[in-house]
Amino acid sequence: MAEPASLPKDLAANPVLARWIQVGADGRIDVRVGKVELGQGILTALAQLAADELDADLADVRMLGADTAHGPDEGLTAGSLSISTCGPALRAAAANVRMLFVTAAARDWRVDPSTVTIHSGRLAGPEGQHSSYGELAAQVDLEVPADPSVPVKAAGRFAGTDVPRLDLPDKVAGRPRYVQDIRLPGQWYARVVRPPSRGARLRELDPAVASDGITVVRDGSFLAVAGPDEAAVLRAADRVRAKAVWAETDTLPDDDDLDAFLRAGPHQTIEVAADGVNDGISTQPTGTTVAATYRRPFVAHASIAPSCAVARWHPAGTVEVWSHSQGIGNLARAIAAALGLDPAAVHVRHVEGAGCYGHNAADDVAFDAVLVARAVPGTPVQVLWSRQDELAWAPFSSAMVADAEAVVDDTGRLAAWRYDVYSQGHSSRPGYAGVPGLLAATTLADPATYPAAVDPPLANGGGSTRNALPGYDLPNRRITGHRVTESPIRTSAMRSLGGYFNVFAIESMMDEAAAVAGADPLEFRLAHLSDGRGRRVLRMAAEAAGWGRPVPEGTGLGLGYARYKGTGAWCAVAAEVVAEADVRVRRLWTAVDVGRVVNPDGVRNQIEGGAVQATSWTLLERVRFDRRRVTSDTWESYPILPFSAVPEVQVELAPGEGNPSIGAGEAAQGPTAAAIGNALAAAVGVRVRDLPLTPEAVMQAIEGM
Repeated sequence: MAEPASLPKDLAANPVLARWIQVGADGRIDVRVGKVELGQGILTALAQLAADELDADLADVRMLGADTAHGPDEGLTAGSLSISTCGPALRAAAANVRMLFVTAAARDWRVDPSTVTIHSGRLAGPEGQHSSYGELAAQVDLEVPADPSVPVKAAGRFAGTDVPRLDLPDKVAGRPRYVQDIRLPGQWYARVVRPPSRGARLRELDPAVASDGITVVRDGSFLAVAGPDEAAVLRAADRVRAKAVWAETDTLPDDDDLDAFLRAGPHQTIEVAADGVNDGISTQPTGTTVAATYRRPFVAHASIAPSCAVARWHPAGTVEVWSHSQGIGNLARAIAAALGLDPAAVHVRHVEGAGCYGHNAADDVAFDAVLVARAVPGTPVQVLWSRQDELAWAPFSSAMVADAEAVVDDTGRLAAWRYDVYSQGHSSRPGYAGVPGLLAATTLADPATYPAAVDPPLANGGGSTRNALPGYDLPNRRITGHRVTESPIRTSAMRSLGGYFNVFAIESMMDEAAAVAGADPLEFRLAHLSDGRGRRVLRMAAEAAGWGRPVPEGTGLGLGYARYKGTGAWCAVAAEVVAEADVRVRRLWTAVDVGRVVNPDGVRNQIEGGAVQATSWTLLERVRFDRRRVTSDTWESYPILPFSAVPEVQVELAPGEGNPSIGAGEAAQGPTAAAIGNALAAAVGVRVRDLPLTPEAVMQAIEGM
């Protein structure tokens, strides 16, 4: 007996069609999803799916921003899941809307609905009858739940084609589009005066710092200035900063010994795999043991535009927020929890921000704006963080250290594998561990205290242990995560979470083991990989790079491979690295399998962007701090990859072959880092195991030989 039809998960949670789609009398089709545009082009791909299901022209589909009052709540836009979760939900919703309009036309024409066709938003009947979505809009009630029995279409005009991004024309032309561009009637501007260091408390503030037209907002150690003139507000913030007296203490660990800090704990132990290995593998089974330790520092988001938000507190006790948060529903609930409000009293609208790679300061600045707006009810207030705030106070991606050990048997195959990774958690988003998770709440007169960052469950990909389980066929595995449960440094999600570092470490060890086995790195991987889709992308990347070709002295080729989270896209990267006076990535060849491709150009954008960002992390990026404060708070002290050093990136897409769509946004990070590290080792003859791979790190590795 066939299983009854069911709705896709996100549609089942938000079943009313009008939350997803509205049709106007002019034929305009407004689509609102719970996933947000972060620069990844997701709304363009979703518009393609909606247009296909509705048999409408893409030009008639308008994608509106996520809105807690008017659209579906789909949680976070994260984890490369938008196409795989929102896509089916939107397709089913659009198919239902199409069916309702067909039924309405058939009823008017007194014909069987199966005889009604639609093309470019025009409905046609069997005897020449004609109508349109716009003409029928008043007759069709979309305030109804979706019917799970309505089928979606097998194919359409738009999915699978290179449709131009809907968001780019405004950005290229410099038209207002970002949250930083919002200008509401009567809007004020505000700046938060941050404590000089973590844990600092405001002791004294001279009331004379206030001036005409400037409102000083203080709640405990939360300090801000606001007014209608942005330049005057900036000057006032400087005066307040100079006059404020703070009590400070040393709270941060030794920046030069993060290994010891991460190992000291306390820890939550996360058992990922244990099949045949107990305390160690150095004596079982027999063979040559290869062991190494790999490290990475804390890394900042380094978004090009500092975080920004606008809020308006209404005298009735409700609040509106305009934010570039990745999870506007979570943000609304966190604001309500922090201030003791009814969640329904907080209305959050998503507006794009310029750069988002995970849990940056978007949620924190939104709460800042709410706190200032509460002091001036009825006035919209924009809060913009400074570059120093952004680099020093937004959550970081955790430093990590991993001990890897492998046994290569007499046949040249891996006989055992041990992997221990130490890390802080990778999620402190609003609502984590049952707390609001908003920075300013920790500075109020009644300060919040938050636990250390947590990790998503392993079933959702994990955090510290994301991609810690190699995708290869390995016997005798013991893989364990050690999450630090107490820390003065706030960490949270950044693109690929722990997957970036774990793939770097695992793929570096694969090359080191291949060297012991006397095997070519590509052939060594293929010998341990039965996954056909993984084998294909590895061969595609290697072939594109001309694997095995001779290269000049000081130049190396390297490979990296992983299936993101073990459940997402398959990605392989080949890198060409030149190591002379500095370390330069000249070219990257990437191959990716994301199943059904909705927008090929969009997938290429995501893979290329991820590869370039991973190159920056791998070569340059490191948060620096002393025992009190972050010192890498400018572009000079926290450099990112300049345009002059961006490698040439070639992206090859594997055929979808009817497989379901899976996300592309985070697949390239780990394989890119691994390919660069392996190429550098081939170029200089020395393995550099500590990120970033700077010339200084190369020299230290040479001196340590």
